[in-house]
Formats: sequence, structure tokens, C-alpha cells
Amino acid sequence: MTHHASLETLQARLRACRTCPKMIRPVVHGPPVASKVYLVGQAPGDKEGPAGKPFAWTAGKTLFKWFRQALDVDEDTVKAHIYFAAVARCFPGKAVKGGDRKPDDDEIRNCSRWMKAEVELLRPTLVLPVGTMAIERVLGHSGPLKDVVGRQHVATLFGETCDVIPLPHPSGASTWHITEPGKTLLSSALELMRRHPALSWG
Repeated sequence: MTHHASLETLQARLRACRTCPKMIRPVVHGPPVASKVYLVGQAPGDKEGPAGKPFAWTAGKTLFKWFRQALDVDEDTVKAHIYFAAVARCFPGKAVKGGDRKPDDDEIRNCSRWMKAEVELLRPTLVLPVGTMAIERVLGHSGPLKDVVGRQHVATLFGETCDVIPLPHPSGASTWHITEPGKTLLSSALELMRRHPALSWG
């Protein structure tokens, strides 16, 4: 069985998952791309489920703008070359005080089995965690973004050693990436992406 076929089988199982009762289906995932680059988002928003794809709304426009800046490629090219995953794969719902609810520890733990299966199948050489929750999941870092963004790291994810280039969340609700030091650190991260061999598609 090819990696593509294996990923299709895995994603079919993922779409059928109903483990977390508070999560709002459908499951959201990217195409079954057999890539060595693994992007980890946080959790889909309320627009991603109906759209049937990750980063379908405002945050996605910003994220794909960053890819244009770093690699001079469009959204379709990015999605054809990068596997899109997330810490949680269903919309968690709205929080009581506004914004999206953060997935709880059990939900993150439940969803981690899908990440484990993907990583074991793909064996990525580069992981791009997007946002604080994804960065914590990949690097174990829960401190300030300024301590990790703008630098390349090495991590072991489910037994696979990989390079890691963390990115801030491209949410319109966050000003971190458009104010200092975030603006400069984001530029440094994009430059690291531009130079990384796993992102050389020519």
C-alpha cells in the first residue's frame, strides 16, 4: 500500500471518529499528501467544518500570505506539498466569554492518536507548529512566543526526530505577529522556512 493510500485509509477512520462528545463535527483535515513537511494547527474554527478544509477563513488568508512571502507559492501549491494536521480536529465550540473554546486535556489526548499515526506514516523531517497550543504540543514549550519563534529547533515527535520552525497563530484577533518583537521574529521564521531543504519544491 502506498503512503497516499495509507493516508486515505487513515483519514477515513479519522472522519468516522466520534470520541469527544463536546466537539462539533465534521472532522477537518487537509489532503492526504505524502509529505515530509507536517503543519500542526490548533483546532478548526466554525468556518472550517462547512468549508471542509483547514485554515479556510481569515487566519488562513494570513497564513498563506506568509507562505507567499517565504516561498513565493500560492495556497494550492502549499496544500499540494504540506500535510495539514492539528492538535484537535473538530471545532471545540464557542467559549462562554467569547472566542473559541480551548480543547480540554482529554480531547487533546484523544486526538493525539491521529497525530501519532500520521507522524509514524509520514516520518516528517520538518514540523511547522502554528500557534501556542501547537507549539506546546510539538516542543513542550508553554512560555512566551518570543522565546521560540524566529529560531529553528530539533524535536522528537512520536519517536521521529525532526526540525521544527514554530509560527505564531495568524488569527486576526492576535496582534503578536504585527507588533514588535513578533513582527521581526516572524520574518526570521519565514526566512528559516525559505532556506529549509524540505521546503525546496523546485
